[in-house]
Amino acid sequence: MLIDSHVNLHAPQFDEDREAVISRALASGVRLMVNICDRVSNYEKVRFVAQHPDIWCTVGTHPHEAKEDPELSPEILIEIAQDHRVVGIGECGLDFHYDLSPRDVQARVFRAHAAAARETGLPLIVHSREADQVMGDILEEEHAKGAFPLLMHCYTSGPELARRAAALGAWFSVSGIATFKAAEDVRAVIRDMPEDRIMLETDCPYLAPVPYRGRRNEPAFLPHVAAKLAEIRGWGLAETEARTADAFFAVFQRIPRP
Repeated sequence: MLIDSHVNLHAPQFDEDREAVISRALASGVRLMVNICDRVSNYEKVRFVAQHPDIWCTVGTHPHEAKEDPELSPEILIEIAQDHRVVGIGECGLDFHYDLSPRDVQARVFRAHAAAARETGLPLIVHSREADQVMGDILEEEHAKGAFPLLMHCYTSGPELARRAAALGAWFSVSGIATFKAAEDVRAVIRDMPEDRIMLETDCPYLAPVPYRGRRNEPAFLPHVAAKLAEIRGWGLAETEARTADAFFAVFQRIPRP
C-alpha cells in the first residue's frame, strides 16, 4: 500500500483538474492521502478536499503564514480538530530561509500548535528550514511539558536535528527531494533515520521527483519517491511499502487501516 502523507490538493494549481489528479493517484497505487492545511483561515477549502473517502486533512498554519494570525490560540486548533476528518496539527514550524513571517511570531504560533497536539493527541506536522538549533530547542521544551506525536515532514535538515527529534520519538517523511542529484546530504540523513519511523510524501504540487522535476507534482508520482527510498535503505519495493504504511498508521491513528 502506497500512502501520500503530505499533499496540498486544495492549492490553486489543481483547480482545473483536481478530480483527475485524485483518479491518477488511485490508479498509480496511492491508496490514502493527507491534505495539509497551510493556514487556519483556509481550513474550509482544505476540508472540502477531504470529503473524498481516500483523503484526510489537518488543521494549522505554515510558518510563512504565521503573521496572518500571530495570536493564534491552541483552543482554536483544538476546536477544529474535533472534526473526525482532521488527523493532524499543522503544517507548522519555523522557516528562517525565507523569513516571510517574523521569527518571534513563527515561534509563538508554532508553540500554539504544539500545545494543541499535546491536548488532542494528534501528530504535530513540522516544517523546519534553516532553523535547526531553535527548532530542536522548542521541540524539546514543548515535549517536556507533555509528550505528543511528531512528524518531521519533508525532512531536509541536518543530522543533529534528526537525532534530537528521533530522541523524542519523531517520525520522518521522505519526499521527491531524495531523488535530486545534488541531495546526497539528504540521502545520508535518510540512511540513518529509524527504520520503523519513515513514511512517504509528495508535498504536491511542489518538489516533483526525478524524472518529473520542474513539473507540477502530484500524488501519482509517489512511486518514484518510494523507489528511491528503497534504493537508499536497501529495501525491496514491497518491504518499502509495508514499512512506510506501518509508520503512517502508527502516527495517524485516527485513520482506520483498510
